[in-house]
Amino acid sequence: MKTLTLTLAAGLAAALAARPVRADEGLWLFNAFPKDVVRKTHGFTVTDAYLDHLRMSAVRFNNGGTGSFVSANGLLFTNHHVGSDCIAKLSTPANDLMKKGFLARTPAEERACPDLEVNVLTGIEDVTEKVKGAVKQGASDAEANRARNAAIAEIEKACAGGVADRRCDVVTLFSGGLYHLYKYKKYTDIRLVMAPEFEIAFFGGDPENFTYPRYNLDIAFFRAYENGKPAKPLDHFKFARSGVKEGDLVFVPGHPGTTGRLLTMSQLEFSGEVSYPLIHARLESIIRAAKAYSARGAEEKRQAQDVLFGVENSFKAYTGFLRGLKDRALMDQKRADEKKFREAAANNASLGKVYDDLSTAMSNLRAYYPEYALLETYAATGNELLRIARTVLRYAEETKKPDGERLKEFRSAALPSLEQELFSEAPVYPALDEALLANYLEFVSARLGASHPVVASLLEGRTAAAAAKAYVSASKLMDVAERKRLAKEPGALAASKDGMIEFARKLDVGARAARKRYEDEVESVVTRAASEIARARFSLYGAA
Repeated sequence: MKTLTLTLAAGLAAALAARPVRADEGLWLFNAFPKDVVRKTHGFTVTDAYLDHLRMSAVRFNNGGTGSFVSANGLLFTNHHVGSDCIAKLSTPANDLMKKGFLARTPAEERACPDLEVNVLTGIEDVTEKVKGAVKQGASDAEANRARNAAIAEIEKACAGGVADRRCDVVTLFSGGLYHLYKYKKYTDIRLVMAPEFEIAFFGGDPENFTYPRYNLDIAFFRAYENGKPAKPLDHFKFARSGVKEGDLVFVPGHPGTTGRLLTMSQLEFSGEVSYPLIHARLESIIRAAKAYSARGAEEKRQAQDVLFGVENSFKAYTGFLRGLKDRALMDQKRADEKKFREAAANNASLGKVYDDLSTAMSNLRAYYPEYALLETYAATGNELLRIARTVLRYAEETKKPDGERLKEFRSAALPSLEQELFSEAPVYPALDEALLANYLEFVSARLGASHPVVASLLEGRTAAAAAKAYVSASKLMDVAERKRLAKEPGALAASKDGMIEFARKLDVGARAARKRYEDEVESVVTRAASEIARARFSLYGAA
């Protein structure tokens, strides 16, 4: 008998499979867990108190990942690959913690992470009617999208209320069928306690990544602090003296990313034919550039290690995604599932148009997706200086606007977390960013064409390497004080001649236009259509 695993999901959990509720292996929301089915099927009573214990012991690492409190004194347990961002930032040429590992034998030896945030989910509120109710009757898809975004900004701002240790995120569930407000207790003083050497934490290297079973020591310990003292968490897990055995019922609470189980065939075909191949190629290009930089010497290899680790991880994930999207049997099954659902929902007269609208939106996106992806979504991947420059530029511009009109990452409720990262003292490596910027310019020139207005503006007739060198060498954004000055002092940004700010300005001409077009013509249609499809599924299968 196999071990039965039920994953309880917070964060950006996606929709459940479209079938009658059953408590088997799968992803379940904390506030929609099938307790009665588990009790009848497995003889285990899941109480509200038990779910609260799981929810408040699990934590979200805001750099991407799940962990848990494992002591009453703020000790946190997670994966090394989740903690590696902090570990790399604490490393120096003379003290490479990624290579040597780290152990704090006393609290005084624990090392403060420069910009790590950890969240505990303290409450969930259904705000579906508030979000959907903000859309006026007769509004276009683009108008509806802006109205929803404005409502979400207002809800998050009211929830956060300016409280320093509170974070509030409106989460989209069931592809837009529901909107839940997730309320978090936020910890921003996180210190490294223990991490093994990278060689044992990532034993087997990239070839064994995403393979099972895998033998390594992928663990790390941190500690959360409040007011300079070890935090007293709301709850925590205790270590067991023995592990699980075959046939045990296992609950895995956490904060996963989104799934795509309710994507339509037109969306899946777009991913397999357009978006994923481009993303895959972009990641592969970054890997080549990072490896070439690493080959320059031991210090360059250390500087590039965390970038290379993260990008290789994503590259392998997209390799798997593409393999699945090219699997004829799998896609035939998805096509049959969609046909079966549409036949079951045949009494919904508007559903056919919804699918047609989605198909049209995805077809239109094919023409400009490369521009949207390369100028906006994946422009700064791996490049710290470009990420900083774009954020400084947009921070100064977006914070002048009413909250509901801002780009979502600059809403009032999101600013404290954004500022912690933007104004972090974490090291920046200009030579690495120059190499990655040259790689980016080469890639966009090849994909969009050297005559593309944005590409031509960035290159100004120079080679990619020469242009990258000029932009990076003329930048002072390595200095945190300079970032703050440009972001917050009136008039400072407009007068700035900083090289990377200039790069970000030129890039943003095309990036903002592409993003607006995507949000107005695609995101708005997808949100409306997915919501209607979800409602049809609810009527057939329920919304457990």
